[in-house]
Amino acid sequence: MPLAAELFPYGIMRITAAAPVVAVADPLRCAQHCANTVAKFPDAHLVLLPELAIGGYTCGDLFGRKSLLDSVLSGVEHLRKSTCGRQQLVVVGAPMVVEDALMNCALVMGDGNLLGIIPKQYLPTYREFYESRHFRAGDENCPNTIECLGRRVPFGIDLLIGWGEAKIGIEICEDLWVPVPPSSLATLGGANVLLNLSASNETIGKAAWRRDLVISQSGRCIAAYAYASSGPTESSTDLVFGGHCIIAENGRLLAQSRRIGDGQPNDPVDSIHSVDAEIDLQRIEHDRRVVGTWHHGRSLVKQPYRVIEVPFAPTNPASSSSRQSTATIDGRPFVPQDSQTLDARCTEILAIQSAGLAKRVSRLRKEHPLVIGVSGGLDSTLALLVAVQTCDANDWPRRRILGLTMPGFGTTEHTLTSANELMRLMGISSETIDIRQLSLDSFRSLGHSPLGIRLDDATTVASLQKQLVSAEHGDGDLVLENVQARLRTFLLMSRGFVLGTGDMSEQALGWCTYNADHMSMYNVNCSIPKTLVQFLVRHAALSCSDSACRDVLLRIADTPISPELLPPDASGGIRQNTEDVIGAYELHDFFLYHFIRYGCGREKLLYLASRAKFSVVYDTKVIERTLSRFFSRFFANQFKRSCVPDGPKVGSVSLSPRGDWRMPSDADPEAF
Repeated sequence: MPLAAELFPYGIMRITAAAPVVAVADPLRCAQHCANTVAKFPDAHLVLLPELAIGGYTCGDLFGRKSLLDSVLSGVEHLRKSTCGRQQLVVVGAPMVVEDALMNCALVMGDGNLLGIIPKQYLPTYREFYESRHFRAGDENCPNTIECLGRRVPFGIDLLIGWGEAKIGIEICEDLWVPVPPSSLATLGGANVLLNLSASNETIGKAAWRRDLVISQSGRCIAAYAYASSGPTESSTDLVFGGHCIIAENGRLLAQSRRIGDGQPNDPVDSIHSVDAEIDLQRIEHDRRVVGTWHHGRSLVKQPYRVIEVPFAPTNPASSSSRQSTATIDGRPFVPQDSQTLDARCTEILAIQSAGLAKRVSRLRKEHPLVIGVSGGLDSTLALLVAVQTCDANDWPRRRILGLTMPGFGTTEHTLTSANELMRLMGISSETIDIRQLSLDSFRSLGHSPLGIRLDDATTVASLQKQLVSAEHGDGDLVLENVQARLRTFLLMSRGFVLGTGDMSEQALGWCTYNADHMSMYNVNCSIPKTLVQFLVRHAALSCSDSACRDVLLRIADTPISPELLPPDASGGIRQNTEDVIGAYELHDFFLYHFIRYGCGREKLLYLASRAKFSVVYDTKVIERTLSRFFSRFFANQFKRSCVPDGPKVGSVSLSPRGDWRMPSDADPEAF
C-alpha cells in the first residue's frame, strides 16, 4: 500500500485545464462562470483556468478603470467563497493592483483560502499584443506579500505551491515562449508540476506550435505541464480564441482539448473547452533521480524559492472506487493504440534494426553469409524480415542470407511449413537439418532418459518420437530441451555470422537456453518486446504486395508462442505453449515497461494493472501471480543478460548490460 505520508496515493494527481465562458469586462459574471466550471470537475485535484479569466483578456484600456478593478475583487471573492469545503486547488487569472501598478496575475485558491499570487514576467508588445500598455511585469523587486480582500497574501515570481509530493510552479502565457521560461527556473527550484494560464489567440499553424512548446517544456523540465487558454467567448474585435487546453508529462502528450480550427465542427460559442489527465508524480521523481544532467542547471537559481504549503489534504478520486472501473492506462505501453502511429512506429523500428545490422555486417567479408535459425515463429520471422530489408537497402543479394530450419522432437508441421514457405518467398538461401538424430546421440552420450524413456541400441529417432508424444510430460525435461537448443546454436555458429532472434521479453524472463538461443553474433531483436514483435510482423504482412507472402506472415503472427522443444500432442499440434507456463506476455511486458522505465514497485504495478486496459480481462489473482513470476524470473536471470550479444537499442526501455541496465546477478528481489 502507499505510504501513509503520501497525499497522492501512488503519486497520481488529477488535473483539469478548462476554458470557461468569459463575459468580457464583467468580472463578477466571469467569476460566476469560473465557479460553475470548477463545479463540473469535482474529481480533479487541481483545476486550471486561463489568463485574466476574471474580467477577460481583451479589456484593453478598460483595465485602467477603477470600476472594473473593484469588480475584479468582487469576482475573486465570489470564486474564493465557492471553493469552501472543497479539498481542491483552483488557479485562475486576474488583474491585480500591486504598489499602484497593474499586474497580470495567477491566483491560487482552495477550500476558501487565497494561498498565493504569481505575476506574469514577460509582457508581449509585438503584432497584436500590447500588454505593457496596461501591465507592469513581475520581477525580483516585487513585494513578498500584497493586501487582497483584507488579508496579506504571499506574492512574487519566487513562489511555489507545495501540496504533498506536488510542488507547483506557475507561469503565464508569454512566459513559455521566451528563451528561458520561468518554468525552467521553477523546475530547478523544485517544481514538478507546471501550470500555464494563457490567452493565446488562434492563427494558422499556431496550435501545433503551442502544443509542441508545452510537450517539449515538460520534457526539458522532467515535469507535468498543464496549459489552459481562453475560449471562444473571449474573442473580440480582431482576435479569435480557441480554448486550447493541453496536459503533458515529461515530453509526452497526455491530452488536449477540442479547439477552434481543429478540423471538426465548432461547438457552440458558449461551450466549455476542457481536458483532464492523471499525472504521475512518482514517475517524475524517478526520472529526475536517474537523469543526472537534470541537476546541473541548479546554479542558475540565484535565490531559493518560497514554498507556500496548502493547508488541506486533497480528496483522492484517482484511487476511489468510482475511478477504479475507468481504464485510463494503456495495457500495451510498447504498442501505440492509434493505427497510424503504430504503422509509423513499426516502420521506424525496422529501419533502426536494419541500420544497426548494416553497420555490423559492413565489417565482414562480402562473401560471409548471414545465418538465421528460421523456426516459423514470430521472433525468427522478424529477424529474417530485418535481414532482408538490410540486404535490399545495401544492394546485397538476398541469397547471402542462409536460413536454417532445424526440426526437432517438438517441431510441428504447421511451423515447419511456415518456415519453409517464408524462406522460399523471401528468396534467401535455405537448408533443413533434422536435429533429432544428433539429439538422440547426445542423450546416449549423456546417459539421459528423455521424459523417463530408457534408450537402448534399438531406439531410433522414429521410435523415440512416438514414445515422446505419448509419454507423461509432467514438469517437462530441461535436458531434452537444452540439448536441442544448443545443437541448433552449434549448427548455426558453424555456418557463418549468426543473427540472434531472441526478444527483450525473453531476456527479461530468462526464457532462453544459456549459450544456445541466448547467444549470437548480433541480435537484431534484443530491444523489441514480445507484444511488439507480433505487431511488427503484422505490419510487414499488411505492407507486403505479394499475397502469398502476406498470408504466411499473418499465419505466423497467429501461431501460439512456443519454443517447440517438447513433442507435439497426439494430433500434431503445439503442446508447449509458453504463456501457459510463464503467464501472458501482455502482462509481463506491462510490468517490464513500468518497472524499468519508471521504477515502479510491486504495489504500484498492481495498482496500475488493476486500471489498465488489456486485450482481455485478467483476474486479480492471475495478475498477482504473473507479477510474482515476473520478479522471480527477472532477478534470477540477470546472469544471462550480463553476457548478451550486441544489438540495436530502439526504445526507451532496454536491457543491454553495456548501456541501459546494470544489475548484480545475485540481487535479492524481496525489496521490490
